[in-house]
Amino acid sequence: MQKILVTQTAFIGDVVLATGLIEKLHKQLPDASIDILVRKGNESLFTNHPFIHTALIWDKKKNKYRHLLGLIRRIRVIKYDKVINVQRFAATGLITAFSGAKQTIGFDKNPFSFLFTDVIRHIVSDGSHSLHEIERNHELIRSFTDDVPGKPKLYPGSTDMETVAGWKKNRYICIAPASVWFTKQFPAIQWADFIAALPPDLVIYLLGAPGDHSLCENIKDISGNTGVSNLAGQLNFLESAALMKDAQMNYVNDSAPMHFASAVNAPVTAVYCSTIPAFGFGPLSDNKYIIEVEEPLSCRPCGLHGKAKCPLHHFHCASMIRTEQLLNVLPH
Repeated sequence: MQKILVTQTAFIGDVVLATGLIEKLHKQLPDASIDILVRKGNESLFTNHPFIHTALIWDKKKNKYRHLLGLIRRIRVIKYDKVINVQRFAATGLITAFSGAKQTIGFDKNPFSFLFTDVIRHIVSDGSHSLHEIERNHELIRSFTDDVPGKPKLYPGSTDMETVAGWKKNRYICIAPASVWFTKQFPAIQWADFIAALPPDLVIYLLGAPGDHSLCENIKDISGNTGVSNLAGQLNFLESAALMKDAQMNYVNDSAPMHFASAVNAPVTAVYCSTIPAFGFGPLSDNKYIIEVEEPLSCRPCGLHGKAKCPLHHFHCASMIRTEQLLNVLPH
C-alpha cells in the first residue's frame, strides 16, 4: 500500500483548494493511504474525511521551528512513498526535501526544489487562458493520475448537518462579508444596502469567524432588516459549509468562504473588488456568478492578494458595484 503525504500549510482557502488533489489521488489510487499536513487550526476540515488517514499539524505560532524539526522526524519515521508539496515556500520545501520519501514533488519556485525528485513548473497562464489554482495544483500529480484536475470537496458529517438543520426551515441566503484584506472586502455599507433591498420573507445568515462578529453586527444594524441573523463565530468550518450547501445563494468576497461553497457545490456569488477571477481562484460550483465593477479601471487589479487600503484612496473597484448586480443573481 502506497503512503502519500500532501503538504499545504497556508491559509484555509488554499487548503480547501488542495482537497482537489485528495479527490483525484483517491480516485486513481484507491488503495493508497493519504495524509495531509496543515497548519494548526485547519485540521478540523478533515474531521471524518473519508479519504484522509491522518491530518498532520504544524503549529506555526508556538515554537515554530522546533515543531518543524519534530515534524520532519515524524514524517521520516512514517516512510512515505510520495510527498506532494503544494506550496512554494522554504519551510515546506525543507519538509519535502528531508522527508525521506521515495518521490518528492514540488513546484520549481520553491527555494529547495533542487532537492526534490520531481520539479514541476508553476504556471499562472498557459498562454491561451489563465489557469485555475486547481489546474496548477494538478500538475503536481498529473504524470501518475490523468489530465483532469479534481474539484475541491469537503465532507460535513451528520453532526454538522444536525447543528445547522434548525436554520434551514425557511428560504435563506448566506453572506460572508469579511476578508483578511481591506481591498478584497465589499464595504459594510454596501452589504447593508443589499440586505435592505432583499425580499422581506428571505432569511439572511451572516457568516464569519469570531473576529468578524462586530462587522456582521454593524451590517445587520445598518441594514434595518429584521430577517438577519449574525452567526459569525458560532459555526465551525464544516458547519458553515453545511449551512451554505442548501442556501438559495451564498454571497462572498474573494476569500475562503467562496472555496467552502465550491467544496460542497453550493450556489455562490463572488464579489471581486481589487482582485480579478483571472488570478485563478474563482468559484467552482455548478451555479456560480461573478460580481465586479462594470467599468474598466486602469488601477484594477492593484495586486494579487489585496491590500490594507486602496493605493489611490478612492476604492472605486468596490464603491462602483451596484446593489442591483447582487440582486439580479438571486433566485426568484
